[in-house]
Amino acid sequence: MTRKQRRLVLIGSGLGVLAISVGLVLSALKDSIVFFNSPTDIVEKKVAPGTRVRLGGLVLPGTLQRGDALQVRFEVSDGKTQIPVSYQGILPDLFREGQGVVTEGALEPGGTFKASSVLAKHDENYMPKEVADALKKTGHWKDEYEKAKAGKPGTVKPDVGKAAATTPVADTPKGSVQ
Repeated sequence: MTRKQRRLVLIGSGLGVLAISVGLVLSALKDSIVFFNSPTDIVEKKVAPGTRVRLGGLVLPGTLQRGDALQVRFEVSDGKTQIPVSYQGILPDLFREGQGVVTEGALEPGGTFKASSVLAKHDENYMPKEVADALKKTGHWKDEYEKAKAGKPGTVKPDVGKAAATTPVADTPKGSVQ
């Protein structure tokens, strides 16, 4: 075998080992790659109790219950399915009913999701893309979200530029700001 043939065999073998390694890693992480699962996904996949997953959806209005020692109970829904969630700890400041939330934890044998962490959206217009897509898929997308996004302060409206262009500069006193 010549040096060129040996080099090609070595490169081919290395690429084969690399492909097998990538395949094994991806198959081991196939369920962990998802950012979160909706309540319907968890029910359909029949997630075993004790399995750590991320649950995302909307906090159902009227389900938030606060208890002793920072104990909190609420339900998360994607429009089709609701899953009760229990959490002990300090909730994010922006956590409230009717808003998007992603919780990380494990499903208990009784069907309650025991959360170890709770993440809430960071402002009134933000929603994780995955949560928005899941809501659109189930038909529970809020049109107000799109309207709020379109009318955001700081955006230029078509007639604003026209009004500014027609204001005469000579009519303003010297040193004044328009």
